[in-house]
Amino acid sequence: MNPKKFRSHAAGKAVLTPTGFWAFLPNPLPPEFTWSLPLVTILGEAERDLGRLAVLVSSFPFPSLLIQPFIRGEAVISSRIEGTHASLVDLYTYESAQLSFFEQTDDVREVYNYVKAMEYGLKRLKTLPVSLRLIRELHAILTENVRGGTLTPGEFRRSQNWIGPVGSTPDTAVFVPPPVDEMHLALDDLEKFIHTENKIPILIRIGMIHYQFEAIHPFLDGNGRVGRLLIVLLLNEWGLLSQPLLNLSAYIERYRQQYYDLLLQVSQEGDWEAWLCFFLRGVSEQARASVLRMEHLQEIRNKYQALVDKNRNPKRMSAVVDFLFSRPIVSVRQVSEGLGIQFSTAQDYLTKLEQAGVVREITGYARNRIFQADEIFRAIQGMDI
Repeated sequence: MNPKKFRSHAAGKAVLTPTGFWAFLPNPLPPEFTWSLPLVTILGEAERDLGRLAVLVSSFPFPSLLIQPFIRGEAVISSRIEGTHASLVDLYTYESAQLSFFEQTDDVREVYNYVKAMEYGLKRLKTLPVSLRLIRELHAILTENVRGGTLTPGEFRRSQNWIGPVGSTPDTAVFVPPPVDEMHLALDDLEKFIHTENKIPILIRIGMIHYQFEAIHPFLDGNGRVGRLLIVLLLNEWGLLSQPLLNLSAYIERYRQQYYDLLLQVSQEGDWEAWLCFFLRGVSEQARASVLRMEHLQEIRNKYQALVDKNRNPKRMSAVVDFLFSRPIVSVRQVSEGLGIQFSTAQDYLTKLEQAGVVREITGYARNRIFQADEIFRAIQGMDI
């Protein structure tokens, strides 16, 4: 790492380690910076757009329809940023337990772990706030039996890591996070900042925390995914969004290089404003996109209501239709187990929906069949996936 590029001490400083390479030590949060008019303006827009989404979520007639597809969309994109190649189709099919469809399952298993980690984190918030302990628990789930699973899953690193092209060393790397001892001190400071009340607007705090976590880089693998999970969990814990319906990873992927450049720019030049404006702009864009997609899914569900109403058991048909919104690629067994109904009953309902054109069978098999709800799936795929 070239210390000459770290010209400002506004976010931290480059230090020479005892082993002879340079590393970056981030300052404890919060930083000192000037509140410019552009930053204040973008903050107001982000708060307004996120507020509109939160209101829609609270009044949405079918909130349970949205959570699973949004979580899975975020999982696919966040994992893709780190180099996986699993699609949303792969993920849903994997969850249908049709593993024979896959020659290689490492990538899809990694995405599935992200789903499990997010669901676990949202549930865990009821008993444990965002903390170093929760962060370690999330990391253990993310890296279970996948890439990084041999690199101390669920534990902060005990050796030095660095960020740079393949083959780089601490001397040639673009960025070297703090050594282990200083890393633990920085993590303790970060946890204190998370748990200490202050007057900094919540979205600004979350943007600062995301930068700080990535600068500390406390794991040997999985830092990007954990850092993006923290955004979702903090929005939930701090009451800005009751459900994980903001696919911020879609924005980060769309402007991936700018995202990396701006994080590095904070470290090198202390440019907090550029990073925070970028982060807030992403919140605005994705909040507006989420509103549009929610409205689209609601239109589809309302259209299917006529089919529900004319069924002999409208309550049961409604449950099956709603289940398709959470899992638009589904097996008979999933419907049976998910709704607690007989396998034959689930099969009958999927046959009715197939005849109505709502689903189609996609395997061509006589057994272990899988059905896809095309219209619902297209709406979900519109989530920048």
